[in-house]
Amino acid sequence: MPPSSASSTGSAKSASGGVQSLERAFDLLERMADAGGEVGLSELSASSGLPLPTIHRLMRTLVAGGYVRQQANRRYALGPRLIRLGESASRLLGTWARPHLARLVEETGETANVALLDGDEIVYVAQVPSKHSMRMFTEVGRRVLPHSTGVGKALLADVPDDEVRALLARTGMPAATEKTITTPEGFLAALADVRRQGYAVDDNEQEMGVRCLAVAVPGSPTATAVSISGPAGRVTEAATERIVPVLRQVAAELSRSLSS
Repeated sequence: MPPSSASSTGSAKSASGGVQSLERAFDLLERMADAGGEVGLSELSASSGLPLPTIHRLMRTLVAGGYVRQQANRRYALGPRLIRLGESASRLLGTWARPHLARLVEETGETANVALLDGDEIVYVAQVPSKHSMRMFTEVGRRVLPHSTGVGKALLADVPDDEVRALLARTGMPAATEKTITTPEGFLAALADVRRQGYAVDDNEQEMGVRCLAVAVPGSPTATAVSISGPAGRVTEAATERIVPVLRQVAAELSRSLSS
């Protein structure tokens, strides 16, 4: 994010015509999220370019509203009222995504999903099932670890290696099947493949007999991926060549829908 203006007139209009103090408050919340959810005032001042008195005033307002809380160590953390907003936004994302997923099912024949990276976990927020009698179901709201999923690989492909290693150290890498990647080196190599190919594959790694193809939604306000999943006998290498371009197109259309 670009540094904010250092002007202290919080009620002034911004260059975009909005309310400057609101823009600054949201900017600080996003910077806190980027920093892992907890920061000190000096860190916020250094990253935003705002003077400490302005940040202190904005944080005091956010604390009073429950959107930020001050820790015992005097650092600031994202507050519990954001959870309600996030849950509502996730439900809406599922609503917005459903027409795009329906198109994906129509063109690929397989179950289509949207998933987010929420902290260290993947959460599925929308699904449209395949019309085949043999099809894959993932419960909306289900949480899984990233290392065994196509969406997890798609969402982490552009994250720096040291951050990926730290995430894996926190979650562990339990094997869901005999094909699950269970070492950081193996997972980082898989992420390199995602960057090279432009899409991610879960090849029997979350469930035997199931393959998943996934791509990240470009420019999404939060890390989001779309995927299809189906029996390995249908989601073959030949089918992959046909499905991936459709996945990319749907991801781009969803991106435009979220930004409009």
